[in-house]
Amino acid sequence: MEMVESWCKGIQENEKIAPVRSLLKAFRVACHLAEESDEKSTERLTTMSKAVMNKVMVETLTNMDGILRNLMNLPAYGGKKEKLIEVKSTKNWKKYQHLVKSYLGNTLHALNQMTDAKDISFTLKHLTRSSVFFAAFPAFLRKYVKVALHFWVTGSRELSFASFWFLRTLCVQLGSDCLDECFKGLYKAYVMNCQFVNATKLQHIQFLRQLFVEFMLVDLPTAYQHAFIFIRQLAMILREALNMKTKESFRKVYEWKYINCLELWTVAIRKYGLEPDFKPLAYPLTQIISGVARLVPTARYFPLRMRCVRMLNCIAAATDTFIPVSMLLLDMLEMKELNCPPTGGVGKPADLRTVLKVSKQALKTRSFQEACVSSVIDELGEHLAQWSYSVAFFELSFIPAVRLRNFCKGTKVERFRKDMKELIRQIEANSEFTNKKRATISFLPSDPATSSFLEEEKQSGASPLSKYVATLRQKAQQRNVSLTESSVLYGAEPSLSDKMLAESDEEDEGDEGGAVFNSFYLQQKETREKPPEVEKKQKNKKKPKSLQQEAIEEDIVEDLVLSSDEEDEPMDDSPLPEETFEIETETPKKKKKQKTAADGPV
Repeated sequence: MEMVESWCKGIQENEKIAPVRSLLKAFRVACHLAEESDEKSTERLTTMSKAVMNKVMVETLTNMDGILRNLMNLPAYGGKKEKLIEVKSTKNWKKYQHLVKSYLGNTLHALNQMTDAKDISFTLKHLTRSSVFFAAFPAFLRKYVKVALHFWVTGSRELSFASFWFLRTLCVQLGSDCLDECFKGLYKAYVMNCQFVNATKLQHIQFLRQLFVEFMLVDLPTAYQHAFIFIRQLAMILREALNMKTKESFRKVYEWKYINCLELWTVAIRKYGLEPDFKPLAYPLTQIISGVARLVPTARYFPLRMRCVRMLNCIAAATDTFIPVSMLLLDMLEMKELNCPPTGGVGKPADLRTVLKVSKQALKTRSFQEACVSSVIDELGEHLAQWSYSVAFFELSFIPAVRLRNFCKGTKVERFRKDMKELIRQIEANSEFTNKKRATISFLPSDPATSSFLEEEKQSGASPLSKYVATLRQKAQQRNVSLTESSVLYGAEPSLSDKMLAESDEEDEGDEGGAVFNSFYLQQKETREKPPEVEKKQKNKKKPKSLQQEAIEEDIVEDLVLSSDEEDEPMDDSPLPEETFEIETETPKKKKKQKTAADGPV
């Protein structure tokens, strides 16, 4: 420990290169502690204690970026690729580049060995400061991107954010060198992670969705190009289902992967829908979602149709565009499953957020009927409330009001009739609210002055429907909380607070590391102490790649796996073959890899 402290003191006081070399040598040993070494110079270090190893790791990761920048005459923070290219032609770079390569290479080795989320987050957080150095080492850059993508999709919330911030900083500082690769990698990793959904995993998927949308802000024109390709692929899958009308083609659309991809782009449109670079994507995405909702118009797919309606409402609100959502909802009310008495008893509480299709037995339960009718009222209220200040509200709401009255006459459930009558009363009250104002104006519907119609009332939320929908949201939230402890609603994505983003962008002066790498030390010690014969067998075995890593390296995502609700009940009684969900990308040209001295082994 005294030796390590003397190195650190020598670096701070004398600014000599010898202590830096010694610290990096100790850092290499700490990262390879599980491996045998016959070098006499490292004999004392290979037996380092847990405290010494932790000190070496923390000191190196915390201070090495500043040391290397000082040696290369680089800015203390940040920097762009162009600046490093200038530095590469200097004498200092040729003299000290091996130190940079040693630091990055050994850190990469350590990341591949770590299993504790705190260790990985700490390492990525401090390595983010050295992102500019990757411009000189393309081989390291590719490997680090793959590692970060794996941690982003499989890690905890903290680790996912640390990986996201590392990738974002790489793209900001290096630009096109890794931007396309990161966009494709993030999307593929997201697709692979959302094959199955439950109330718990839904939160993680939504968090990844928010991180991906935040990542688009790095370069919106480039994000638009990738979004166009991926949305076009979704459209081609839907077109195939509409043309072929087979169970295999339907299954490609009615699965969690496809729906979660639609929700990803819906969130992107909701955030960037008014940006000139992103607004053109709203129309094709709306057409795809509408087609998905109408593809198989049966009661068993009520949950999927409701998700599509929520997405359409989000797009309409973000782009201030009218989308005829009411017809999708009113068609659901006219299906016989909601107009006949429940013969399956009360049934289990129906959570429409975590399924795409319900069983035939669930269709006949009272809880399912209540969940469907409540969802229709909520989403129809949201749709009409958006246009409750429009000069044409009376015309927009006339047909929905007529069909709701017909439902009230036909339904035999008093509770449904009561809720529908309340919605009808609010629609009529809102019509009177807008018609009263219409009687005092003289401009035509095509006049630009219509945009200022009821503008003050809209800002204050004074319309009857707006107030009514606010109460509906509270009731819906209470229902969801009663169904599951994790209240996860589409359209209420977990946000990335400014504080969270700011903390990752600042230097954490008070972070001393503590006992961060204790688990890493124990892990390497156990590996080192394994019997030779066991270790030899493990070396001979080829380590299989994880699914996430394969998804990142391949242009085709792995074969689809049916979600639990679809697995039990396919669309008909015949078995369904496996299908593939291909990511459409340009085939890269094969180039011969030329290893430079800078990209060689550490």
